[in-house]
Amino acid sequence: MKQDCPEMLVATPRGFADMLRYGWDMDPEQAFLARDDDGTAMGLLVVSLPTYDNTNHVWFDVAVHPDHRDGAVEAALIEYVEQLGRDNGRTIIGYGGFDLPEAVALANKHGYEQKAVEVNRRQDLTGLDWSIVQSLYDEAVAASTAYEVVTLTGALPDDMLDGMIAVTASINDAPKDDLDIEDDVYSSERLRAYEEAQTKSDHTLHRVVAREKATGALAGHTVIAVERERPHVGHQHDTAVAREHRGHRLGALLKSAMLLNLRDAEPALAQVDTWNAESNDHMIGINEQLNYKIVARFLAYQKTV
Repeated sequence: MKQDCPEMLVATPRGFADMLRYGWDMDPEQAFLARDDDGTAMGLLVVSLPTYDNTNHVWFDVAVHPDHRDGAVEAALIEYVEQLGRDNGRTIIGYGGFDLPEAVALANKHGYEQKAVEVNRRQDLTGLDWSIVQSLYDEAVAASTAYEVVTLTGALPDDMLDGMIAVTASINDAPKDDLDIEDDVYSSERLRAYEEAQTKSDHTLHRVVAREKATGALAGHTVIAVERERPHVGHQHDTAVAREHRGHRLGALLKSAMLLNLRDAEPALAQVDTWNAESNDHMIGINEQLNYKIVARFLAYQKTV
């Protein structure tokens, strides 16, 4: 991966092991290693078989050492994951690859169709103009006087859990482009599983929630996870605003309030990575005001088996 994109953030050995133990929300991935006759690693296949929703899907990532990119290792790993999908009753196989000619050729060779474009952006907090953040926050506060901001670290309080289910599900309104994919399904159990997986992976969850003053209804949230192993590294998780509360600049409010909170709560934090569909103009517009720059473009592919 570093060969194709030197700026790409990769997991540490411990982080990779935690992904295989806990996943994003206690629905862990699997990994398979391709080795030659001498036991030398040639390629890595990482597979996700979702259990909460989209249970007819398989998603995978494949990486092959530059010395072995003659197509044979890639073909063997893709054949393996497709058979794994069939064995588990899955009918749609998907994966993402760098927007590079070699990756596009690989997808075409194996019959995968491009369905979406995902962009990895990184926020450089060391070069962030905090006056812009404060100005964005002040403007958003003025436009959202019917709402208050709640800042949390760690698990959600029990009295916010049910309200957060619908807010979290609002992420389904984000662009899916041409992906054949069902909406994500959330429950209190899944939200708690997410918190458990992040805690066991030694990530600190920081949340900012927008709440309507008159009703107490939760209207939107944003979440950033900071690695304790690498406290300079943060990951933007969900940012979503419930449909009935849009039009009040809550997205800008949440993102700017989060940064102002992290400035004090995580003084070592230097970068935050985020992923968005390239077609998600609204969120990208906010991110670009906050010093996010493109790291890599990924093409998302799917195939029916």
